[in-house]
Amino acid sequence: MKRRRMLQASAALWLPGLVRAQAYPAKPVRYIVPVAAGGGSDMIARVVTERWGRLLGQPFVVENQGGGGGVIASQAVARAAPDGYTLMQGYVATHGTNPATRKVPYDAIKDYTPIGMIGATPNVLAINSTLSAKTLAEFVDYVKRNPGRVNYGSAGPGSLTHLTMELFKQQASLFMLHIPYKGIAPAFNDMLGGQTQAMFPGLAAALPHLRSGRLRALAVTGKQRSSQLRDVPTMEESGFKGFDAMQWYGSVGPAGMPADVVKRLNDTQVAVLNDPDLREKLAVEAVEPWPMTPDEFGQYIRAEIQRWTALAKARKIQLDD
Repeated sequence: MKRRRMLQASAALWLPGLVRAQAYPAKPVRYIVPVAAGGGSDMIARVVTERWGRLLGQPFVVENQGGGGGVIASQAVARAAPDGYTLMQGYVATHGTNPATRKVPYDAIKDYTPIGMIGATPNVLAINSTLSAKTLAEFVDYVKRNPGRVNYGSAGPGSLTHLTMELFKQQASLFMLHIPYKGIAPAFNDMLGGQTQAMFPGLAAALPHLRSGRLRALAVTGKQRSSQLRDVPTMEESGFKGFDAMQWYGSVGPAGMPADVVKRLNDTQVAVLNDPDLREKLAVEAVEPWPMTPDEFGQYIRAEIQRWTALAKARKIQLDD
């Protein structure tokens, strides 16, 4: 009799979670993307969620909420019910560089439940091909021999293109003037026109200009060479140990989501990412699938915020001032 009661008590603890996991999802999942429709991040979201929804047996409804550098979407998800029916495609800005460089009305760690990393693409150190430098070492020497004559562009203050170049300047002890633009397109226009000489854009955006020969790639970020630029060394190979800066994308939900629902979401997302067909689709944006457990992804977010916060303090980059 005593043993029966213990079994009944034990079942009362785990059965609700089991039933919930088996029942989830019982309706479509809202998936908020913190950028306008049509760009690379939006494409990644739609390609992934189409397959993800098929595995879960319910569709994902992609909802674009651009504006405020991702703040609007981030707030909407942080305030949503933690039931697994509202998720967001967090990325390096919403859960990395923005919290490091400005005051945002959400806590990028405490207000969210990490589901898993989707993938990442490297940044590439690109220079105008009219410069004489052919290697990273030659470029460093060129900048030092021409103080005040080399400008670099970015997609805007506090963007990954800005912070990655500041990290490079810090580690190489270089001076280059920062010319911020309102987006990556005008930054490329002026670089191609010679008004700026260098930039650290995402690989997908840079590829057309690199292939045309108007820009030259000197190095890529990340721990290994890109399959798109196999002859271009990594920053680490070029002597910058520990240099890391990636344009990454992952899924998060509101804080307090049930562990069994998180596990089901992560298991199915990882299965989607391991599909060779998806790898081929993501290659359009030069994104490599990068599956992680929820805990690994949470640790990655923490490390990103710590790293960019330390750099922002060291380089006095505070956009609220």
